Amino acid sequence: MVVDVSGVGYRVAVPVSVLERLPTAPTESVTLIIHTQVREDDISLFGFLEEMDLQVFELLLTVSGVGPKVALAMLSAMTAEDLARAVGSGDTRTLTRVPGVGARTAQRIALELKEKFSALGFERKVEAIAARQDVKKKDAMQETVDDVVSALLNLGYNKAEAQRATEMALDEKRKGGSDPIFPELLRAALNRLTKAV
Repeated sequence: MVVDVSGVGYRVAVPVSVLERLPTAPTESVTLIIHTQVREDDISLFGFLEEMDLQVFELLLTVSGVGPKVALAMLSAMTAEDLARAVGSGDTRTLTRVPGVGARTAQRIALELKEKFSALGFERKVEAIAARQDVKKKDAMQETVDDVVSALLNLGYNKAEAQRATEMALDEKRKGGSDPIFPELLRAALNRLTKAV
């Protein structure tokens, strides 16, 4: 991509994840964290939206046989969190799914970066991100439950029976392996209430 900085265009190589999150309106701006690579005949810029992505990119460059192209391909194929998790668990199979990463390179990455990732606290960061995602998921499900209870109250049921029927319906649906959406949960709760009548 070309980044316009006060009328000067800078060519910046970025992972696919950055391109997907770029603003669509021409008036919107974007801030990139830049890694600059200086060689005798070339100055290359690599841009990231998150500090963690930059740190992972720079760590990948320390591994023998991994250049900027492969490092960008890795961050395009998976998130920094997934990469840190794969390295931490020694999951070389996941790493070899990235174009340009063979079995030997994957083994070197897992071996050389496991301790470095640990030292920078990547495992804790990954766990914290996963915990935040779980909280968001729980909050979204609680909203659905509240909406169903509210709909049942509007249909004339009392709060206690609406709550009980919704929670029982939720438990039943979750046994199927996924969280239900509003219409599914409402239908299941109504089925319970009508059977109870």
